[in-house]
Amino acid sequence: MKKKWWYASAVLLTANLLTACGNNESNDATESSKGSNDSNLADEQVLNLVEIAELPTGDTALATDTVSFTVFNQINEGLYRLDKDSQPIPALASEEAVISEDGLEYSFKLQEGAKWSNGDPVTAQDFVYAWQRIVNPDTAAPYSYLFDGIKNAAAIMEGEVDKETLGVEAVGDYEFKVTMEKPVPYFISLMAFPTFFPQNQAFVEEQAANYGTSAETMIFNGPFTFSEWDGTNLNWSYDKNEDYWDAENVILDKINVEVIKETSTALNLYDSGQLDRVNLTGEFAKQFQGNDDYIVETEARSSYLQFNQEKNGEETPLANQSLRKAIATSFDQELLANEILANGSQVLGGLVPADLAENPNTQKDFREESGDYLSYDKDAALENWEKAKAELGVDSVELELLGDDDETNKKIAAYMKDQIETSLPGVKIKVKNVPFKVRLELQTEQNYDFALGGWGADFADPVNFIDLLMTDSPYNRSSYSNAKFDKLVELSKNENATNVDERWKNLLDAEKILLDEAGVAPLFQRAAATLQKTNVKDIYNHQVGAKYTYKNAYIEAE
Repeated sequence: MKKKWWYASAVLLTANLLTACGNNESNDATESSKGSNDSNLADEQVLNLVEIAELPTGDTALATDTVSFTVFNQINEGLYRLDKDSQPIPALASEEAVISEDGLEYSFKLQEGAKWSNGDPVTAQDFVYAWQRIVNPDTAAPYSYLFDGIKNAAAIMEGEVDKETLGVEAVGDYEFKVTMEKPVPYFISLMAFPTFFPQNQAFVEEQAANYGTSAETMIFNGPFTFSEWDGTNLNWSYDKNEDYWDAENVILDKINVEVIKETSTALNLYDSGQLDRVNLTGEFAKQFQGNDDYIVETEARSSYLQFNQEKNGEETPLANQSLRKAIATSFDQELLANEILANGSQVLGGLVPADLAENPNTQKDFREESGDYLSYDKDAALENWEKAKAELGVDSVELELLGDDDETNKKIAAYMKDQIETSLPGVKIKVKNVPFKVRLELQTEQNYDFALGGWGADFADPVNFIDLLMTDSPYNRSSYSNAKFDKLVELSKNENATNVDERWKNLLDAEKILLDEAGVAPLFQRAAATLQKTNVKDIYNHQVGAKYTYKNAYIEAE
């Protein structure tokens, strides 16, 4: 059963947030089922995995994607990391944070044995530097908005004050202090997110523009080091980091990763023993459902159509609400989830996925309480298409659908083309499948018509999805804008940040505005059907943040 996220515990800032002391020497290592009997372990602790997309960047300040965050979660480490149940536990922090009663001051004690791969100690100053670098407008860090709430962060990002005024301080080498200007209910959860990881200033500045462009221009402080990535190739490796502060609890010696975009190719390698894990879709997912290796991993991830309303400074046909609504209701979401994907993915019905957060009073899931929007309705689609033609003064529209070039996205794009063209006579769809990195670039430049987009939860709160479409959000790559929507999201983050009832209502109302206008069109809530060798244990699959943790993984003897 999918884990429920208790929204109330994330929001209420009360006295019980005070110190929870105690050394965490073993941290999440004790969660592993491997026990102390090494005789159960395979002689060779080498894991062979597959990715379906290339790695876009090796710089935590610039990353926005699942592949990058999975990499960073193995080779670097922050104050906290996610445990087996996706809950934050101390990592580089040697104990739980001390938090003031008003939620405006956090003090973190650091592990004193932690080192960078160049031998430098990991210190509080590494966090000060990293966080100042993120909020510095010159860095253009896409995730800098997550620092909003820290003292002066917003003003720094607006270029009004210097980055050195950020509310962070190194109190000696091993105590890091954060001062807030407003409470952020989910702040501790963010400490496990790679954007908040430390950076080694001397190394970053020595590499300058080359930093993070290859394995050789990266530095590590996590359970593994990184190699064999030149910045463009489709494979890389993780090697056990013997200088990692908790290395005695890391069992794997090496992990090899290869980008393979065709399921049939990956399956052949899996069957021949060259891969230990492979994702399945469509007919392959159906074929292996009775296999002992078959597992389904649920995800707090939404997939949706993103409609670009402005291109090259000019309004696009998709600025027309009737056209967006016509497309949004023209395809059968159930057929897409159950037959085309067939991997456990579910009809979404909105932007915020199910099983992410619950109403603090009724324990009703956000998705259930918000309801379903833009369901498949051919009559409504046709009606809106007729309105769109009249409003635009056209009889037909040709649009380009942008998607990744892996097998799954190619299937989804082909399905969408068929459904939309069949339901809306006069709408012609040209499919453009490109490498993952190229798709991100085209969307960032808003050089597209509409796209197969998606978002995975960085932390367990509905605002993580809803604020993507705020007018000034760096992730609003479609020029969607609604002043009332923006105001509701702002209220949830500021005036109502600690008023759980009003905050919840703000977010429900904001999602309703967005979907009533078809700012996006929900596709499905993702899941992953996977084959994994039965002797591979304790790969942690996370609902939020970085998708996987390999620190605790190991291979049993067969």
